[in-house]
Amino acid sequence: MRKSLLAVAIVAIAACSESPEPGSKKSAQASEAENTQVTGDPTDPATQDNPLLHPSSLQYQAPDFSQIKDEHFQPAFAQGMREHLQEIQAIADNPEPASFNNTIVAMEQAGSLLTRVSRIFFNLVGSDSNETRRALQSKLAPKLAAHSDSIYLNADLFSRVGNLYNQRVEEELDAESERLLEDYYEKFVKAGAKLSDEQKETLRALNEEHSRLTTEFSQNLLKLNKAIAVVVDDKSELDGLSDSKIKAAAEAAADAGHKGKYLISITNTTRQPVLASLNNRALRQRIWEASANRGTSGELDNRPLVKRLVQIRAQKAGLLGYDNWAEYQLTGTMAENSKNVMGMLNSMVPAVVSNTKEEQADIQAMIEREGGDFDVQPWDWAYYAEKVRQQKYDLDESEVREYFEFNRVLEDGLFYTMNRLYGIRFEPRPDLPVYHPDVQAFELFDHNGESLAIFYADYFARDGKRGGAWMSSFVGQSGLLEQKPVVVNVMNIPKGPEGEPTLVSFDHVTTMFHELGHGLHGMFSNVHYPSLAGTSVSRDFVEFPSTFEEDWASDPEVLANYAYHYKTGEPIPAELLEKVLKAKNFNMGFDTLEYMSAALLDMEWHSLPADAPQQDVEKFEAEALAEHGVDLPAVPPRYKSTYFAHSIGGGYSAGYYAYMWSEILAADAFAYLRERGGLTRKNGDLYRKHILEVGNSRAPMESYVKFRGQEPTTEALLIRRGLNPEGE
Repeated sequence: MRKSLLAVAIVAIAACSESPEPGSKKSAQASEAENTQVTGDPTDPATQDNPLLHPSSLQYQAPDFSQIKDEHFQPAFAQGMREHLQEIQAIADNPEPASFNNTIVAMEQAGSLLTRVSRIFFNLVGSDSNETRRALQSKLAPKLAAHSDSIYLNADLFSRVGNLYNQRVEEELDAESERLLEDYYEKFVKAGAKLSDEQKETLRALNEEHSRLTTEFSQNLLKLNKAIAVVVDDKSELDGLSDSKIKAAAEAAADAGHKGKYLISITNTTRQPVLASLNNRALRQRIWEASANRGTSGELDNRPLVKRLVQIRAQKAGLLGYDNWAEYQLTGTMAENSKNVMGMLNSMVPAVVSNTKEEQADIQAMIEREGGDFDVQPWDWAYYAEKVRQQKYDLDESEVREYFEFNRVLEDGLFYTMNRLYGIRFEPRPDLPVYHPDVQAFELFDHNGESLAIFYADYFARDGKRGGAWMSSFVGQSGLLEQKPVVVNVMNIPKGPEGEPTLVSFDHVTTMFHELGHGLHGMFSNVHYPSLAGTSVSRDFVEFPSTFEEDWASDPEVLANYAYHYKTGEPIPAELLEKVLKAKNFNMGFDTLEYMSAALLDMEWHSLPADAPQQDVEKFEAEALAEHGVDLPAVPPRYKSTYFAHSIGGGYSAGYYAYMWSEILAADAFAYLRERGGLTRKNGDLYRKHILEVGNSRAPMESYVKFRGQEPTTEALLIRRGLNPEGE
């Protein structure tokens, strides 16, 4: 989530494309003309009266969603790209010798319009999409990719950056400025700045195709979410679901044009939450197969996209001098290379598989105890695991949900915890326009009363929102640009039926804490340069601050403040709370194995060399899982390739391992603070100072050691996941 325009173009589109020969005014002008022709006419009335063309007058430049219309985006992108290329070309053509200020700082300050419109548009495409926005996204992807190429492959511009990099010792820069210079140089090199003209043309073609195909892949996933929803004719088939869930399914079916029936929406992972409750085994199988087989047939068959995308990445890596895409991606990360990633994952396989097989034996015994004469299948696991959990802990998940009413979790759980740790408070801002009625706006205030940021909370599932949960920014923090952050958290919590409260699972509770961890990483940012601010860190560090916050959800003090029955107002009984905490690591073998299988699959796809032929998707998956000993039939990967948005979609390609890598840091950090007294301002201030405020202004491990006093070990992670009984 880079904060400067250069990175917004890359992160938002993941890309590049064909463009005229770089390094000349003709190149910039030709690219400008091409972009104008495709993305909009600046003389159009929509351009002349366009709120996107000027910084918002709202606090911290929060977008004025009450004024922004879909027709404003196309001309704003056109003008934004024109202005940015003019600014970049002026830097490249500057007759003065390159200096840090006239080159690096100038690039940090360039492209404000394109940054603004990109942030707003791509946030809306993910959280509130429609046909108009998706169509524009498809048009924009290759043009923004070409725009990025015209910058990073500009020979004159790279010459200035390279000269500064080579003379960085003589420049006598402060630490943050030196890191920014190194960051720019590495980006230019990885983008192909050192390639020959012929190689650059090849790279542009690969980048254009990659941009187009990743956009198609992501849009197919949005369409699939609706296409594969399971429609149930007979209410009796829903036996096992609560009355509230059945009512919600009926409302969803009516909204989708199936009045009188029931609709089960499919979430973005292989397993589906509803499978834990449904008594009808045939329906469970139908739902699981709808999830697991998505993107493998018909017009939305993603297999050709998977094959070509991984091939494009391998070819691009080879062109840039790397053995494969994984090695390319891992340069500059904490992991450093694929050998270290594979080593970390494979080192855990024996313990994880052993735990999972023990869990499977318990589930099989439960099936047989209830008279079943079949081996456990993927659609059976969650259902019988819930029975085993109830047997072991006498824990009813539906009963637990009654103590986790959404608003109470948000205000007395999340906000309470962050106040105790950091002294901050979230004040509602109903006066600020939002992009959907479900979104809430807040202003974040520091312990001394200083206003820090604007925060949007967008927690409920709806059509037009991609699956999963994430944090993003509408405005990034920067001392240079005098900007305070405007941040959003997005989730897909099923909303309660009309007139009823929303009760959330404990998994969703921890995810709320997780995403606010990302949010605070953005809102506490206190650096000078936008490219180094907030979450602009390596993939295997960015999930650390978010995962760290998860464990506060089960802290006894925190739970005692928000876990109250939604009807009676009674606190969660001590006996039930004890069961919740004891059961926290139940089924953790399954949880860990399905994640690790997906992470290994991601690494195997992206370890293919440039000359590898396109692979048969199903065969490749099966062989990759078998090679690492994680091919348990009843425990498929959390994501299969055809709907693996993190990996194939591009954002976390060769980077899905980062969740586990970051969890090592998070578990170690949380254990350290527990030793120091737990939920205290002293602990929060220490963590905030050395982790949350510094962004990428210094090396991630340096930040961690300054906070912790030493590098992390895996001991706390194994205890956290219940995979080390001796540590419990």
